[in-house]
Amino acid sequence: MAKNKDLETKNKLDRLANVLGEGMNTSLKSSASDKVVGVKAKRHGTFKTGEVIIILLVIAVIGLVMGSALTYKLLDGNVGQKIDSNLQEFINNYQYIIDNYNGELDKEALLDDALQGMLSGLDPNSLYLNSDAFQNFNIFLEGSYQGIGIEVYNDKDNNVIIYKVFENSPAASAGLKSGDVITKVNGKSVLNTKTSKLIEQIKSLEGKKIKITYLRDGKEYNVEIKSSKVNIQSVVSRTYNYENTKIGYIGVGIFASNTYEQFKKELNSLEKENIHSLIIDLRSNSGGYLSVAERMTSLFLDSGHVIYQTQKDNKATKHYSKGKETKKYPIVVLVNSHSASASEIMASALSEQYGATLIGVKTFGKGTVQELQTLANGDQFKLTTKNWLTSKGVWIDEKGINPDIEIILNDKYYEDPIEANDNQLQKALIEAKK
Repeated sequence: MAKNKDLETKNKLDRLANVLGEGMNTSLKSSASDKVVGVKAKRHGTFKTGEVIIILLVIAVIGLVMGSALTYKLLDGNVGQKIDSNLQEFINNYQYIIDNYNGELDKEALLDDALQGMLSGLDPNSLYLNSDAFQNFNIFLEGSYQGIGIEVYNDKDNNVIIYKVFENSPAASAGLKSGDVITKVNGKSVLNTKTSKLIEQIKSLEGKKIKITYLRDGKEYNVEIKSSKVNIQSVVSRTYNYENTKIGYIGVGIFASNTYEQFKKELNSLEKENIHSLIIDLRSNSGGYLSVAERMTSLFLDSGHVIYQTQKDNKATKHYSKGKETKKYPIVVLVNSHSASASEIMASALSEQYGATLIGVKTFGKGTVQELQTLANGDQFKLTTKNWLTSKGVWIDEKGINPDIEIILNDKYYEDPIEANDNQLQKALIEAKK
């Protein structure tokens, strides 16, 4: 057992060496996807939706099933390479601490802290993600997972609270609702239990019936649920007959791995209804997979149009649409201060290359690209590796994108969130009718 622990620590030291060392080799491999757990954990103060990042290269967790169209990195052992003097200084002091500290030491925790320390000195988007945060992050971006279909969090008393129940999930069919307090799983108490523990418990029961005991309005209820594949719907659509004009609407919540397929299906359906124009709602969409945003934008632009640019070491690379045609109908894009990353790429491309009208308030302003690196224990960190620019070469980082028509959302909408009180949507309908 001790040998295994030391081996894991050595693996982490090797990865620290790869982070600190300059000019060390990496190898690229393709086609990888990560398994996800049965419950999505919403950990307040740990990982926020607004932190979802653009991904060009995603590193696979070793040992998980391969199968998607992403790209990942695995670090080489770097055997026989000369160690950078700064790295040697770190290793010397690490060993000194291990040998001389007066007290008990957790080597793995010590190295985790070292990684977090290094990342904290970089830009705000280079962050350390522990396993809980990664599980939450991965489920969000994959768009589907094996489970019962609930999103949970711990309150201040460490109770497990249902934050959200996904549509068409086993939990929804069983009648679970947001705000329910889960107290037992198969008769075993989960009071004062971290969401990560609940996740593991649900995961261990995959394919079996699970008895959930929960509290609602002070009353205790029991329900039996069997886990299954849960698809997270990230796209919604509808049509408006506005002043005798048929206008299509598509709302996109995140750019997950399955969002393109959902978006394309809804767009085709709207076009078959012969819409006059289209509203794309990217409000509060904090980003996701860059490749998904690129494919979705390519549905509107032919291959002669640039969608975005990436920049590293002052060298910019243009990324062109993969589309076969440029649509003809008017497009209006709704944005707000939480529209970030991939949302800003899509909004800027449609504005600059298609002539779409942007309505709302200035976007978040995230103009950097991150890559994910995986440690031996499954923890990850994201590192900023590039800048991205709009199709015309504008860097919007910490600046955002100004809409063509600025409208602050009506306070009435927060009190009563109905379409009649959504003045941004109402303005979009007016513009889309023209």
